Amino acid sequence: MAGLVSFMGGDLAIDLGTANTLIYVKGQGIVINEPSIVARSLTTGKVIAVGNEAKDMLGKTHHDIETIRPLRDGVIADFEMADGMLNGFLNKLKMSKLSRPKMVICIPTGITEVEKRAVKDSAERRNAREVYLIEEPIAAAIGIGIDISQPVGSMIVDIGGGTTEIAVIALNGIVTKESIRIAGDEMDEAIIQYFKREHNLLIGERTAEQIKCTVGSAMPAEDVMISVKGRNMVAGIPKTIEISSSEIREALKDTVDLIVDAVKQSLERTPPELSSDLLDRGIILAGGGASLKGLDQRMRLETDLPVNVAEEPLLAIVRGTGLVLDDLERFKDVLY
Repeated sequence: MAGLVSFMGGDLAIDLGTANTLIYVKGQGIVINEPSIVARSLTTGKVIAVGNEAKDMLGKTHHDIETIRPLRDGVIADFEMADGMLNGFLNKLKMSKLSRPKMVICIPTGITEVEKRAVKDSAERRNAREVYLIEEPIAAAIGIGIDISQPVGSMIVDIGGGTTEIAVIALNGIVTKESIRIAGDEMDEAIIQYFKREHNLLIGERTAEQIKCTVGSAMPAEDVMISVKGRNMVAGIPKTIEISSSEIREALKDTVDLIVDAVKQSLERTPPELSSDLLDRGIILAGGGASLKGLDQRMRLETDLPVNVAEEPLLAIVRGTGLVLDDLERFKDVLY
């Protein structure tokens, strides 16, 4: 969604993700779903583009412009640029300077108190009347439609851009949690390294992500061939090669194994009474990484539990954050 968004006023729910930022406006729904990328001028230090416009510049900038992803591995790697990015997205809403919305912002479970304060400060600089924070697995569970207040265990596996967050939730809280810095970005990097190692071909992040989304998988499936363009590392000239989907599955194998192992470790640490709930309720996958073909089958095979992918998994967190925004009193126990 490029350009400016019609903003009629209203409170905001924000999913500040490593890969994508999504914004929900009360009464309007999800109005922004764009990459968490910033382009800035190295001459002035000012942000010149955020989101889709910045992503279009990725890998194509000259020496006066750099593209930055302010969030890496589920944490804020660049506070100044994270602030500039949030500011840029809010500018797209054409917010009135007199507008003083409430904001609920979703955060990874692993971020520090300093980072939480930085996120709140950034929102308050945009005239937010009140700022609340909520952890990603809790927001995802609410967005999927789980009643988290019940004394029943639910396991959410949120595979984002920088982290995979695994949580067993009951009674408005996280009983056990596991967070690993292995997720969508590492899948892309694994594909880049595979092409370097096996084909002497240098490809960029955007190409790797496109390959992952098109033919990436976690389980054997019918082989398909795709053309991949990059730069030959020996000759230094552009080159196109044909590659099979089974090679991409091989490239992703180690990353997928680490995610599955983390889920199994989390299951081992889950109290017995809640483990019995999971036999009936199973595991729910959310986040953009949950869309990897066959990942639910692989997890089902490894855990012997029912595994389901949330409907529109990328939107589960922002939907949950929006539901919290709509009923702050009901969800006050899960907010910071």
